[in-house]
Amino acid sequence: MTRRARITLKSGVWAVCLAPLALLAYRAWTDDLGANPISFITNTLGDWTLRILLASLAMTPLRVVFGLSWPITLRRLLGLFAFVFVCLHFAVWSVLDFFFDWPRMWADIVKRPYITMGILALLSLIPLAATSTTGMIRRLGARNWTRLHRLAYVAAVCAVLHYLWLAKVGVKDPYWYAAALVVLLGNLAIAATAADSAQPGKQRTRKDVVDRRHQARPTLLAASGALPYAERTHPSPSRCNLPIHPRLARWKYVV
Repeated sequence: MTRRARITLKSGVWAVCLAPLALLAYRAWTDDLGANPISFITNTLGDWTLRILLASLAMTPLRVVFGLSWPITLRRLLGLFAFVFVCLHFAVWSVLDFFFDWPRMWADIVKRPYITMGILALLSLIPLAATSTTGMIRRLGARNWTRLHRLAYVAAVCAVLHYLWLAKVGVKDPYWYAAALVVLLGNLAIAATAADSAQPGKQRTRKDVVDRRHQARPTLLAASGALPYAERTHPSPSRCNLPIHPRLARWKYVV
């Protein structure tokens, strides 16, 4: 993918994700938020949080099933937009609904299960946003970073349950979101099963673990933008054999 194509894709994501906020601002300016403006704003932000979060989770199946490379460049951007929208969603609820009345808010969280699920979704996204930078990928390591960011699926499950339990009888939108999430989770389960059954009975050695970590590292760095564009598309020979720590290098002689 060319640099111009990548910029076009990301510009499109920015435009799509900022459009709901611009529309809300316009409707607030024209006094067109309905009979219950607070509820309208809260529901709109919540809907777009779930849409963007599911879209970010769909990037991995698109890459795996169809062999596309461009979804990886959008995954982190979509995840950060989902975090922004969920923070705005929570801010409207806490400021406009309760005006920072923390005892009442805590009582509502404990009393209403759908609010509990919403708070759990927010808490699950916080560490993902905090570790989305290239520096955090290096500090945590590829394997630990990947494990941590599986919390995105936990956040999606909590968000869907939040919407299902909140919605009134007869509203079908939550079931469409739930169906999309089931498809994504099913794809994840199939991919994990296929990876485990690809080499049955093979015991992983320490050398295999080291090799897999070093193979995953340039992929994560390329997806996060840490590598220059030229090396993401046409890696240099030096990138194909990344340096190994001296303590790890001797393992290949032991195994």
